[in-house]
Amino acid sequence: MSVFDVQRYRADFPNLKISVHGKPLVYLDNAATTLKPRCVIDAMNAYYVTGVANVHRGVHYLSEQATAAFEYSRQVVRQFLHARKVQEIIFTKGSTDSLNLIAQSYAKHFLTKGDEILISYMEHHSNIVPWQMICQEIGCVLKVVPINQQGEIIFEEYLKLLSSKTKLVSMVWVSNSLGTINPIKKIIEAAHAKGAVVVVDAAQAVSHTPIDVQFLDCDFLVFSGHKIFGPTGVGVLYGKENLLEAMPPYQGGGDMIKSVTFAKTTYNVLPYKFEAGTPPIAEVIGLRSALEYIQTVGWEPMKLYKQELLAYGTKKLLSIGGVRIIGNAHEKSSILSFVVEGVHPHDLGTLVDQDGVAIRTGHHCTQPVMEFFGIPATARASLAFYNTMEELDILAQALTKAQKVFKN
Repeated sequence: MSVFDVQRYRADFPNLKISVHGKPLVYLDNAATTLKPRCVIDAMNAYYVTGVANVHRGVHYLSEQATAAFEYSRQVVRQFLHARKVQEIIFTKGSTDSLNLIAQSYAKHFLTKGDEILISYMEHHSNIVPWQMICQEIGCVLKVVPINQQGEIIFEEYLKLLSSKTKLVSMVWVSNSLGTINPIKKIIEAAHAKGAVVVVDAAQAVSHTPIDVQFLDCDFLVFSGHKIFGPTGVGVLYGKENLLEAMPPYQGGGDMIKSVTFAKTTYNVLPYKFEAGTPPIAEVIGLRSALEYIQTVGWEPMKLYKQELLAYGTKKLLSIGGVRIIGNAHEKSSILSFVVEGVHPHDLGTLVDQDGVAIRTGHHCTQPVMEFFGIPATARASLAFYNTMEELDILAQALTKAQKVFKN
């Protein structure tokens, strides 16, 4: 067993001190959004209290300070992802916004009728719908890599689907509804061998593993700030410089221009070409603080501890009669999706909430996954490094109590 001082880190998260229905909060909904450490809250608060100003436009002191903080945050993100240049880091509203930007600025302009886009069966809706829209608009063909009963991509089928017609592969690294960790490096290498551009959805992966985009050699990668202990409303699109340079802007407005006349507009340089309007300044500053914080915790001890939580939680759930875990990949992150015989997941979520336990219920924006397993929804307990074995005990007790309610 690893030595991980979970209580030390729990003290950094104010939300863990609250009560729900008179019970201590047991927050097990981290795949939906993570809690925020005090340092993130303080960083955003400091901007609003002492440094509010717009960026890139003003010559006064506050604007220059805000711009410096904003652009330093971009440098922190570059280092976090091991990108070559800050020009390759675009701030967006989140993973969904980033994927739509790629669809509208890259796929729409560089793919043609008959080209194939390849995704997997376990994708989040935000990595399905934008590609469907592109296919409808320009006549591309969407192909889907199947999964097995463990919730793993069938890699041999992926290789079969790849062809000279495959122009874009967009794949999730870590499934939000199954916890599956996909072999993303192998996926990228195989796609590149066919000449395809690769998009990596790292929305869930970003809080589970260090990311090196140069090692992965992905063409694009996206993530959301709120999935890695940062604010909502901010995300990142990483793209290789040559691809971003060739792409037209997704949106028009202030800051993404060099000059505007009624006859012609000249676009700004990277990364500003893709950042129209006033950006989420406080959120970008908060994201920087979150990325700095997570690295002080340390990837390896955090990963080992979460694997222990996953193993303990799996054993605990399976000890309860009538519980079935959905998603049993060999390589899996700390996500436990499950169904309880005779109890609808929504009812389950409502009942365990009475014991202060916050879990997610529903299709988790992965309706094709639910269809594959023949279920309408699951309950999902998703774990972060501030969760404890004792909280999993409370979850198990709450589930047992819920079963008794329905039996009666």
